[in-house]
Amino acid sequence: MTYFQLEKDRLVNLEYSLYREILRTNRAGSYCSTTIIGCNTRKYHGLLVCPLEQLGGDHFVLLSSLDLSVEQHGQVFNLGIHKYQGSHYEPKGHKYLTKFEIDDIPKRYYRVGGVILSTEMVLVENEEQLLFKVTLEDAHSPTRLRFKPFLAFRSVNELTFRNMDANTRYQEVDNGISVKMYEGLPTLFMQSSKQIEFIPVPDWYLGVEYLKEQHRGYPFKEDLFVPGYFEAEIKKGESIVMSAGTSESRPNGLKAKFTREKKKRIPRDSMIDNLLNSGQQFLFSRGKDVRLMAGYHWYKERHRDTLLALPGLSYYQENKEVYKSILQYIAGEISEKYLSKNKNLLSRDIDVPLWFFWTVRQCRTNCSPPEVWEKYKGMMKAVLDHYQKMEGESMRMEANGLLYARKEGVPLTWMEAVIDGQPVTWRPGLTVELNALWYNALSFYAFLAKEANEPEEGAPYADLAERVKNSFVEVFWNAEDEFLYDYVEGEYRDTSIRPNQLIAAAMPYSPLTVEQRKAIVDVVKKELLTPRGIRTLSPQDPKYKGVYDGNAQQRDLALHQGTVYPWLAAFFAEAYLDIHKQGGLSFVKRMLEGFEEEMGNHCVGTISECFNGNPPHVGKGAVSMAWNVGGVLSIINLIEKYSNL
Repeated sequence: MTYFQLEKDRLVNLEYSLYREILRTNRAGSYCSTTIIGCNTRKYHGLLVCPLEQLGGDHFVLLSSLDLSVEQHGQVFNLGIHKYQGSHYEPKGHKYLTKFEIDDIPKRYYRVGGVILSTEMVLVENEEQLLFKVTLEDAHSPTRLRFKPFLAFRSVNELTFRNMDANTRYQEVDNGISVKMYEGLPTLFMQSSKQIEFIPVPDWYLGVEYLKEQHRGYPFKEDLFVPGYFEAEIKKGESIVMSAGTSESRPNGLKAKFTREKKKRIPRDSMIDNLLNSGQQFLFSRGKDVRLMAGYHWYKERHRDTLLALPGLSYYQENKEVYKSILQYIAGEISEKYLSKNKNLLSRDIDVPLWFFWTVRQCRTNCSPPEVWEKYKGMMKAVLDHYQKMEGESMRMEANGLLYARKEGVPLTWMEAVIDGQPVTWRPGLTVELNALWYNALSFYAFLAKEANEPEEGAPYADLAERVKNSFVEVFWNAEDEFLYDYVEGEYRDTSIRPNQLIAAAMPYSPLTVEQRKAIVDVVKKELLTPRGIRTLSPQDPKYKGVYDGNAQQRDLALHQGTVYPWLAAFFAEAYLDIHKQGGLSFVKRMLEGFEEEMGNHCVGTISECFNGNPPHVGKGAVSMAWNVGGVLSIINLIEKYSNL
């Protein structure tokens, strides 16, 4: 069954096809990404984009695109597509597209007269190598193919232009050539599975434009270098595999390698399989260790994102050891970066160590080690003690047990967009989700101690938890309107309807009564819930911004003022089902429909970073985000859990 398939009428519609992207990774940090029709619309797009440790781990676009042409009866038909000034597209290869589908890997079908051919791409697992396969499905006369590589050799954060420093010479290798445009960057080997002729026609293609960068208010034009083109005859039923990699390959092994790599891929014939495939794409190697990328294309590792994504990403994966190792790595990072005597726990991201307790609790049934108490007791105790010892004016545990945090110009929670050195959504003082996480951490630690037959170890934390619980309700509960204040600073109580109160209602150990939690869920359902997740601010609020658009500053201003985040929907589902049990299943199942619909938009088979608060809730930001994919998988897991009660 082909889960995602588009026919010609959609593919030739550029307003439709240029918005939809594809992403493949090699599980080692490299990726291949473009639009479904092969026209790059971002500076981050490219067929071979690799992280270079020697240059700080930044990603570099080596091979930007590979134009395929068909030659018959002396005529050449170019199937590529690039944007130039004035919305001019040249060539217009998308008009030859007849079908695009994804089963296990993306596949395009083209028709040029009597010629029908297909193209497929895979990234080799844990190698910096792209394999591009062309199959001549049908032809009635002699056919030749041309492959024209467009080279960038630059960071994803920059653009390149024609220059005299570029080394435009090439070296011949077995069935291909190698190019190294700049010192300090890798050599790119381009080779074919069959004997192929390279015709050197070195030239710079000037003024290639990237539509998404233009819309985002960034520089969007660059020049790409083409060393020439490869040419070979192809017969009906024959396949040719072109390779682009940072090491030389054996041409006679490329076809077999393509087949092996394709077989490794998860069939993408259902929503959950697409999510599992997407979830694995966030994994990347750091030496012998495995880490989790926060998102594509521009995010790297982020501790909070990893902790929020880990439970959902690990539920259905067979290899739990990978996720256990990531959890253990984060524990080490917390000890090193947050608990070190030479470092301040609250330099920023005050909530991160407390999310660790939530993650361990959520993962207990799938990837958390059974010896969690023995393994993490010392670290968790150190975290809880560290918070209690805070006595500064800006960061402290108050006499009532609640955590206070205020640091000028520094975002301390997940709402951390910053403009001109100042947080956009500054929430100083007592924040609702931080203190809910604090209560949850204290209670979970006390539970683990009791479970390990060490109740005396957990007793002080259980006592503190009880104090926090009473203080939490006293400080945050708005009895008149029946919801939680978002933050409290002195006499000020922020009545903004935000999703942070939802986190408090959904914690495994919540300081709220069932009635209070139900009231919060009802408010969130009415004001914040959308088919793509949870808004960050109610549309009734004067600060609400329903569209995440414009330049970088305009987008940051809107980021937490109504923008929708899918990962928060998992907290809604958790609280909703805990309250309504099986009676809430039909509603939560309907929530999934919005996410399944989205998986055919923006980036096919995955979930975008955020969405407009206003309908139709268009996807925005990074095209694939770990905590969002993990959140949707968590919702699926919750549905299974409550269906089996």
